[in-house]
Order: sequence, then structure tokens, then C-alpha cells
Amino acid sequence: MIFSSPEALEAFGARLAAVARVGDVIALSGELGAGKTTLARGLLRGLGLDGEVPSPTFTLIQTYEPPELRLPVWHCDLYRLEDPEEAIELGLDEAFDEALVLIEWPERLGRYLPADALRLQLEGAGEAERRLTAAVPAAWEGRWPL
Repeated sequence: MIFSSPEALEAFGARLAAVARVGDVIALSGELGAGKTTLARGLLRGLGLDGEVPSPTFTLIQTYEPPELRLPVWHCDLYRLEDPEEAIELGLDEAFDEALVLIEWPERLGRYLPADALRLQLEGAGEAERRLTAAVPAAWEGRWPL
């Protein structure tokens, strides 16, 4: 898929929110500036978030709970992790069963990234364009494509 603007990528995130559920893991990969946080912002707004969507780059994890959103969400940015064990120490493995988990820089999880994660790769396809490639697991059957 090609997105011609940040707004189009955010709108895709909102469509993704409509089919997301507790237990889903959405892995967002791509270089710095590829649009991972933009897509996450659209998803969070699609789930009902009215306020600002801070990037969890420095906090590593930003959590949201109902009634702020329609379901619990852990938004993670693992860019600063040096070892996958650090994510487990943060309790991320427990969140996999209790929330929708959005993970920026999922490759930092190594073997701890769930096999049934929806893997979305973002790349620059032009000045403002972004190309999204998806690896869709069986857990998303009937919900993908959007």
C-alpha cells in the first residue's frame, strides 16, 4: 500500500483500530521518520483517544486504559533497548494477553516478538509518500485486508 501523506497514514491507523482487539500485537518497523508513530497515532485516535499522542521514545511504554480508549493499549517504542530481556523486565510479555500492544522497533524484541504479531513495515516511497508492506498472521484472518 502507498500512502501519499501523513494524514492518509493516520486514517489507515484509524481503520486498523476498528478491527483491533485485546491480545493483538502490531509490530511497526521502519527507519527513523518512516511513519511508525503517525500510524500508531491514527490507531489510538481510532480507539477513542482525544488528547495528544506522545511518542514513547523516552518512556519506552505509554499505556492507555478504558474509558480513555475502547480497550487497553500498550504503545511501546523499543528503539533504546539494547537487549530483548529489558522488554521482559518491563512486563511487556504480560501485556500480550491483557492489551492491544503496538510496538515500534519490534526487531529489538528478538525471539520475544509473538509469532502471531501483525508485522507492518514502513518505507519512504517518495518525498511524502510511505509504502506499507504487511506480513499477516492467521490471527488476523477475516480482519485483513482493511
